[in-house]
Amino acid sequence: MSDAPAVSRFHPLLSTRRWRCKLSAMWRDVIDIRDFYGSSLGRQARRMINARLRTIWPDLKGHSVLGLGYAVPYLRAMQAGAERVVAAMPAEQGVLHWPADGNSLTTLVDELNLPFDDLSFDRVILVHALEYAEQVRPLLREVWRVLAGSGRLIVIVPNRRGLWARFERTPFGHGLPFSGQQLSMTLRENMFTPVETTRALFMPPVRSRMFQSAAGAWETLGSHYFPVLGGVIIAEATKQIYAGTTASAKSKVRGYLPLPKETRRIASDAERSFF
Repeated sequence: MSDAPAVSRFHPLLSTRRWRCKLSAMWRDVIDIRDFYGSSLGRQARRMINARLRTIWPDLKGHSVLGLGYAVPYLRAMQAGAERVVAAMPAEQGVLHWPADGNSLTTLVDELNLPFDDLSFDRVILVHALEYAEQVRPLLREVWRVLAGSGRLIVIVPNRRGLWARFERTPFGHGLPFSGQQLSMTLRENMFTPVETTRALFMPPVRSRMFQSAAGAWETLGSHYFPVLGGVIIAEATKQIYAGTTASAKSKVRGYLPLPKETRRIASDAERSFF
């Protein structure tokens, strides 16, 4: 199965870019996403994805972590070691109080104009966000701005080749899914360098207790024998510091010198000879 529409066989990168620009995505309501993670299928998905995240970020001691989108199912596991954890939920998606047993760590944001200082987070996790965003470049540029120079970004998106992108009963079945190549290209075009890509959710997204009880076996077998068929792609990336404006770049704005209030015209030699 091809990773892109049929036209991409002639020019994969260019045609995929045009295809994604023509489609529009709609943010999934925060209540629907919360209810999914409250179900048995959602709890299994959270457990499988969290297991992958722990291998990528095993130690968050002393780090500040920002979750953008609906990241609370994964931020809870990061609270124990991280110095600070913030859940930023886009206004079009909605916001919920979290955690339920303490002071709220959530904030309602405009994802294209985050209310945080530059370089203010060591880690950023983007989940249930990129596939819904109508403006991917401004969103990733804001993430780039608030991420520290040595910081790390994790992006979780639905996999176009996986089963989860084909079933609307889960949040991963909405929005625009990505292939591994599309996600890597999107990150590179927005000043990030992908360093590791993995996949999770090899279990079919069904409510059957029999399938869910074997979720661990599905994950083990799938990651070894069918790694491209995971339901989600998890990509870690670093910040491209050199991708910003270079110091040698010259401004093209014209400068003007102030003129005196009165100017005296000096006649040329030809004009003097004429008079």
